[in-house]
Amino acid sequence: MNKMKKIIVIITVVLLFSSGCATDSIELDNSGITVTDVLGREVNLKNEIKKVLAVGPGALRLYTIVGDLDKLVGIEQIEIDSNTGRPYNIANPKLQNIEVIGMGGPNNQPDTEKILSVKPDVIFSMYSTDLSAVEKLQKTTNIPVVALSYGTSPPYDEDIYSSLLLIGEVMDKESRGEEVVSFLKDVRSDLDARTRDLEYKPKVYIGALSSKGIHGIESTAGNYALLNAINANNVADELGKSGSIMIDKEKLMEWNPDKIIIDMAGKDLVIEEYNLNKSFYDEISAFKNNEIYMQLPFNYYNTNIGTSIANAYYIGKSIYPEEFEDIMPEVKADEIYEFLYGEKVYNKMSDDYGKYEKLKIN
Repeated sequence: MNKMKKIIVIITVVLLFSSGCATDSIELDNSGITVTDVLGREVNLKNEIKKVLAVGPGALRLYTIVGDLDKLVGIEQIEIDSNTGRPYNIANPKLQNIEVIGMGGPNNQPDTEKILSVKPDVIFSMYSTDLSAVEKLQKTTNIPVVALSYGTSPPYDEDIYSSLLLIGEVMDKESRGEEVVSFLKDVRSDLDARTRDLEYKPKVYIGALSSKGIHGIESTAGNYALLNAINANNVADELGKSGSIMIDKEKLMEWNPDKIIIDMAGKDLVIEEYNLNKSFYDEISAFKNNEIYMQLPFNYYNTNIGTSIANAYYIGKSIYPEEFEDIMPEVKADEIYEFLYGEKVYNKMSDDYGKYEKLKIN
């Protein structure tokens, strides 16, 4: 009997051990994936993501380009307050019907209670400038947070590429992420190839750029990504500054640009200023020769990638007509919008702001 008991005990131990090993193997196989986000954080996720949030300036835009919209379970209020100037919203009206999970905006942190109420499997966050804030959101909600970024020179920035690939990896849409990154790089190469070896490059000024509000012609930018993409001679680069710059109009006279690009958001202020000081502005070459062109606004809750690329082709054609003679800006814009967002939305954008054309000031 003692011998029999020993045999039974041994068999029982072996079975328990085997059972334990089998359970560990199953848990390992279904433990999910680990990704490294743009902040260098390793984030553990489920194998299958069924519910998603994309929060912070521009996160939803990147997600709509790569991810599955049917898996979105919440949206920020700022994304539904207005569709104006946001092609990803125009192309996807069903976004307006998703439950609101917070105000959104660069100065508003996520509402953790509302986030928890929709039970997402992952949060894509563009509130990524502060590592501690990302960690706090993840710790407070106990939901994996994947930090994204637009970098410093969108739309052609390695951080954007990484963010799009991250979304593809998490959402099991790697091929779409790679397709979009390849598209952005090809666009950048095409713009560069058309313009980099030109001997003559006219002096260009970009004005009426929005920066914490709408501004007139004195608002410009140095190291401007769209002008850099087409190797333009941006007169403001002389100042040695990057980003938003406010100048005196006398500086514009000194630079005397051959061509001026005006952001449509500020065009009314430009026309008003011109009508008040016609004699002054008529001495500037671009005004004198009717070489003032308009671009669509593309910075609202971070950079609207599709519009910025469409603008680059239009500006390129305005500055170097021969090098872009094969480009019809309206058609090109819709090609870009359709590839990124699934719909041709140029007509709606032009209804809201205006067409790609010269500024009518008289």
